[in-house]
Amino acid sequence: MSDAQSTDRPGADTGRPQPQYGEYATPEEQRARIKQPPPEMDHAHAHVALPHVTPSYAHPPTAPATTAAARPTRTADRIITIALLAYGLFTVVSAAPQLWDFTGFAQTWMQVAGIDATFTNTAQGELWGRIAAFVFIGGWLLTALLSWASLAARRLTWWVPLVGAIVTFIIATVCLTVPLLGDPAISSHFLR
Repeated sequence: MSDAQSTDRPGADTGRPQPQYGEYATPEEQRARIKQPPPEMDHAHAHVALPHVTPSYAHPPTAPATTAAARPTRTADRIITIALLAYGLFTVVSAAPQLWDFTGFAQTWMQVAGIDATFTNTAQGELWGRIAAFVFIGGWLLTALLSWASLAARRLTWWVPLVGAIVTFIIATVCLTVPLLGDPAISSHFLR
């Protein structure tokens, strides 16, 4: 590169950092780069061709606040979401083994409900208890995945674990109700 070329660049000999986009550009150079006509030409054409159109240079463009950098971090939302997921994990870890042994779970449930009998629908109970355990595990995993994706996108997320827990609990309750109501002692207790 020749000396003439190196001195034409701003900041070349001064040791200053290189300029950013358009930092040293004149308004005419900026308009030429974005292919915008000069103001005097734009006024003349705007009033003749389209009198109701405001020239575009009158309103500078604004960046939308949809970029990830412009969104708030929502620290409280992250803490609440993580706490709800941790509570949900604790619930799943403690409930899944109980549901896996559904006969023991059903017997305890009958004692709490005041039913003085023995749970006999064991085959159906073991099947539906394991399905309910998988529903709890899968529901928590799906909720955690959706929460993580929402947190990564910096969206409000605290409600995702709550909705996930409610939906998972409803599905698991249906799974548990099938073998419980299939037991003759339980069904006769509720039909009285």
